[in-house]
Amino acid sequence: MDETNKLETLTNQYIVVNLGSEQYGIDIKYIDNIVRLQKITRVPKVQSFFKGVINLRGEIVPVMSIRKRFDLEDDVYTDKTRIIVIKPDQQEKIAILVDSVKEVVSLEEDDIEKVHSDGKDEMNKYITSVGKNQGGLISLLNINGIIEMQ
Repeated sequence: MDETNKLETLTNQYIVVNLGSEQYGIDIKYIDNIVRLQKITRVPKVQSFFKGVINLRGEIVPVMSIRKRFDLEDDVYTDKTRIIVIKPDQQEKIAILVDSVKEVVSLEEDDIEKVHSDGKDEMNKYITSVGKNQGGLISLLNINGIIEMQ
């Protein structure tokens, strides 16, 4: 393969996280920090999928439950639960709760298929595409869609 062909194949890196038995990928460009579970201070009168806020080295960061955002069962905290601090496009940091962080994977364009939507399924706003990795499938998250407040 010559240098021209190498440049044409784009590779993106994703942090693979688990929610229950499902695997989701978060584009590494959005990841600011991954921290162990810590005390989350509740905030009254916010959407049900917001758990509260954390103090991360002097910075107050809101924490969102991806499980609640996807209308799944409530979070169960274990020693593998992680808080992933996200820095979305042109917005303030926000943290999301995940059951565990599995690995970093590199996916080439050929390994990613777009999710086709009729526009009625709300879940398609949260998932941009599906990545194929080592015989398994990883739903790739649309970070900006997830944190959008409507």
